[in-house]
Amino acid sequence: MNKKYEAFITAKIIMIIKIIIGVLIFVPLFVFGTMYLWNWIVPDLFHGPVINFWQTLGLLVLSKILFGGFGKGHHGRHNNWKQRMKEKMGHMSPEEKEQFKQRLKEKCRHKFWSQEEVKTDDSNSSNLSQ
Repeated sequence: MNKKYEAFITAKIIMIIKIIIGVLIFVPLFVFGTMYLWNWIVPDLFHGPVINFWQTLGLLVLSKILFGGFGKGHHGRHNNWKQRMKEKMGHMSPEEKEQFKQRLKEKCRHKFWSQEEVKTDDSNSSNLSQ
């Protein structure tokens, strides 16, 4: 074998060993930290059970399954709505875009905009169009 290949394999093996050591250190620390917080807060506040290491690990795995998913395929999914919105808005005329924005403001007025901001924004947009 040539020396570059041997160095590459050696570096890969060292990296794998470092990852394994890191996981063996990080996972128990994370589990113990979670167990400590659970046992400190939940029994007093909610009269819940005190849990041990294995129950905490199971709870973390279950929460990962239910809320986190597995694999690398889900990372881009969170920003898909932005791409779909850009495509939808790209096919609209300026009048349709303005109508869409107005409908969105009407729907979300009570959540995001106060009445004064909406009135001010409406008067500003009418001033711009003149």
